[in-house]
Amino acid sequence: MAELLNTSLKTEIQMGPGASAVKIDLEPGQHFTAEAGAMIAMSPTITMTTTTHKKSGGGIMKGLKRMLSGESFFLNHYSAGNEPGTVWLSATLAGDMMTHELHGEGLVVQAGSYVASSPDIEVDFNWQGFKSFFSGESAFWLNLNGQGTLIFNSYGAIYPIKIDGDYIVDTGHIVAFEETLNFEVTKAGKSWMSSFLGGEGLVCKFKGQGTVWVQSHNPSSFGQILGPTLRPR
Repeated sequence: MAELLNTSLKTEIQMGPGASAVKIDLEPGQHFTAEAGAMIAMSPTITMTTTTHKKSGGGIMKGLKRMLSGESFFLNHYSAGNEPGTVWLSATLAGDMMTHELHGEGLVVQAGSYVASSPDIEVDFNWQGFKSFFSGESAFWLNLNGQGTLIFNSYGAIYPIKIDGDYIVDTGHIVAFEETLNFEVTKAGKSWMSSFLGGEGLVCKFKGQGTVWVQSHNPSSFGQILGPTLRPR
C-alpha cells in the first residue's frame, strides 16, 4: 500500500483555466518533488527539503542541465510525516494546469511547464538528441520518465490533440508530447520568406501516433508585444 501511495498523487486543480493552482493531499509517509518557487502554502505537518536532484541529495550536473532547459537549479521535496497534509502549488505564468499519469513511458515537456511529479519520475533533458533549435523558443526540453503523477502547466488554456499520422503545431504553443511521436522542425509556409513575414516562422511537424498538449497563448509572442512598452530601469 505504501508503494502505491508514493507512486500516485491525490491532486485537485482549482481556479482554472485562467489562474490555476493545484492542491496535493499527502498521506502519512508520502512525498513528491516540485519546481523551486512553486509552493503557495502547505500544512505545518509537511516538511520541505531542497536538493539539486533526488530527495537523497546530489546531482549537481542534473541541476545544471535543468538550468539550461529553463528550469530551476534546485528541486523542492515535500514529505508528510506521521500525519497527512496538503500542499498548494502554482505556476509562473497565468494559465491552466493538468495532471498526467506515467506508467513507465516517457513524456517530453517544454521548458518552464514542469510543476511537480511523483518521486519515482526522473526529470532530465537528455531526450532523443537535439533535432533542431526552435526559432525564438527554448532549445532544450525536459524528458520525464517513470511511474506516477506528473503535473504541468500552460500559458492560457491547455488541451490535447490526438495524432494518428501527420500534424503541424506552432513551436510556441507546444506544452508536451508523448515520446511515441517523431517530429521535425520546418517552415510554416511554402517558403522561408512567407513563413516569417506571416508571423509563424518555424513549426513542428509530428508523425506517428500519440498526443500533443498545446497551449492557447504563446509566451514569446506576448513578450515581444509587451517588451517595447516597458520602461527601462
